[in-house]
Amino acid sequence: MLKEIKAVIFDMDGSLVDSMWIWPEVDREYMEKYNLSPPETFHKDIEGMSYVETAQYFLDTFPVLGCTVEDVCREWTDMTMELYRTCVPLKPGAGEFLERMEREGIRMGIATSNSRELAVAALDALHIRSYFSAIVTSDEVSRGKPAPDVFLQAAKVLEVLPENCLVFEDIPNGIRAGKSAGMSVCAVHDQFSVPYEAEKRELADYYIQDYQEIWNGTFEVCGA
Repeated sequence: MLKEIKAVIFDMDGSLVDSMWIWPEVDREYMEKYNLSPPETFHKDIEGMSYVETAQYFLDTFPVLGCTVEDVCREWTDMTMELYRTCVPLKPGAGEFLERMEREGIRMGIATSNSRELAVAALDALHIRSYFSAIVTSDEVSRGKPAPDVFLQAAKVLEVLPENCLVFEDIPNGIRAGKSAGMSVCAVHDQFSVPYEAEKRELADYYIQDYQEIWNGTFEVCGA
């Protein structure tokens, strides 16, 4: 999996840290507060969107909100900041993987659809921000996932060619983004994306339940 790899780029939520459980509850509380009913396609609609794109989706889908994108983003951040600071652990084996990549001189970056404020809060709380030479959010590029922009920007900051990057992702649109960037992609198991397991395996180059599988050779090689 790591042959010819000079940089590793992580999606954050669900791939590096176990945090996807936060957002269904936030969506539920937010919609309940404003008496909103989500469309049946809600979760697929917002998959991979940046923080700002998701806020705009809410305003387009629920005109009754009558506020700004900035208002929506700020309310979500206020609702989740303490959880990111206190209740979000690393995915199994991820800490050891970061240490090993650092020892081996592999550059590392974050390419997340989350906001920079929440991403930095989570990384700082886990004392791992120093591992990363690049932290790029989808709000800082032209298009969110499945477009490749956030991964290409991370590779640019890391000064590594896309073909020498390995991406870790937990959702189909994130995997598509990494592949569109010309990078190898390892899908990561996450409880939130269990309904999309078959799709993830079809899209990705590799699949892991946890990061220890990389070292013991039990990771799956997929058909992408």
